[in-house]
Amino acid sequence: MYSADHYTPFPSDLNALSEGVAAACGFQNFKAEAGILNYYHFDSSLGIHVDESELDHSRPLLSFSFGQSAVFLLGGLRREDPATPMFMHSGDIMVMSGSSRLLYHAVPRIVSSPDKQAVPQCLVQELADDTPEDSVVQNVSEEDWAVCAKYIQTSRINMTVRQVLGLGKAFPTEPDNENTVDIQPGTYHEGSSDSEESNVKRKKQ
Repeated sequence: MYSADHYTPFPSDLNALSEGVAAACGFQNFKAEAGILNYYHFDSSLGIHVDESELDHSRPLLSFSFGQSAVFLLGGLRREDPATPMFMHSGDIMVMSGSSRLLYHAVPRIVSSPDKQAVPQCLVQELADDTPEDSVVQNVSEEDWAVCAKYIQTSRINMTVRQVLGLGKAFPTEPDNENTVDIQPGTYHEGSSDSEESNVKRKKQ
């Protein structure tokens, strides 16, 4: 469940990246309001579920993958519908929108990345000297990158970004509260929604 009263600020760089990806897919004015980080090891899995806690399902769900690969199962609108298996490799972005937004899905297994490359080549290239200062892609410190690069050699990180509310919408007021809810856009936080049979570590933003 999301709350107007319990949240942390959404990272500005991830917000800019998500808005750019959504716009490239035809979703203008996408607002990144909630995010979840899933940490997978080779013995991790994520049970079948559907992401429906958001109050506006017309906006896409963005999924970014880094590190080792995942076997991803995309099912149907019913839990018992047959699923289509596919790989999600490091650097892949999945956009669930339209008829796929409320489909059941799962991650039954983590496997080694192709050619043992946990990081796609495009992510290890140094930026050009003329990269704009306001570019969403920026160099990180060697120390920070060393920690991340080591971790994803044996693990997978998946980051999902969602828009919770429709444009100009607010959370409905509680029945026992006659005051309007004062909320700030771009700062929502999703509570625990771990699926059954899942052993993936999650961090909500």
